[in-house]
Amino acid sequence: MDLPKIVSRDEWLTARKALLAEEKQVTLQQDTLSAHRRELPMVKLDKDYLLEGPEGKTSLLEAFEGRRQLITYHFMFSPDDTEGHNSCSLLVDNISHEEHLHALNTTVALVSRAPLDRLTPFKDRMGWTVPWYSSFGSDFNYDFHVTTDEAVAPVEYNYKDKATLVEKGTPWYASGEWQGVSVFLRDGDDVYHTYSAYERGIDVLVTTYHYLDLTPLGRQAHVTEFSLHDAYGA
Repeated sequence: MDLPKIVSRDEWLTARKALLAEEKQVTLQQDTLSAHRRELPMVKLDKDYLLEGPEGKTSLLEAFEGRRQLITYHFMFSPDDTEGHNSCSLLVDNISHEEHLHALNTTVALVSRAPLDRLTPFKDRMGWTVPWYSSFGSDFNYDFHVTTDEAVAPVEYNYKDKATLVEKGTPWYASGEWQGVSVFLRDGDDVYHTYSAYERGIDVLVTTYHYLDLTPLGRQAHVTEFSLHDAYGA
């Protein structure tokens, strides 16, 4: 790509102030959007999904670890996979110290359909501490539309049915494992689904992108083109 043109310091300052005005406008729009997201209505779950974690069988309620909020990242890892997806791994690498979230009554966890004995070795290899649960044998992935299999449930990904996915030129989303994020709120023993996002809706969680967005060369690669963090230079 072409590099930016070279100018004087005064010319740069004029251009930077113009961009600052645009940045402030987008920041205000983001604040408004975040407020609207917090105001979304919520749905009470009619089933308590059974997951498997290091301590054995665990309900979704128990995955809150006693906190009010639970953010689950739907990590692409099928029962047939031997290692995690590279773009999902990049995102998990970007999760900050969980203590900051815990202090604000929020738990973050990963959920994948692969059995736990597939997930744990890869988690250890990557050096992650975030809880990772297997949803193998449960409806969790299908109900939150990150495993698409029309033999099990009607196809939906990013709020589009199969016909719409095909029409938009993304037929691959009609089957297989896909990524997303879902948010839940606990009130006593009642669990409510408040939010889910997919595709570009989870870009906000990939802070590597946001660092690169500050640079002249930009992102340079699609999220699927990054390597596992222990594979660079291999």
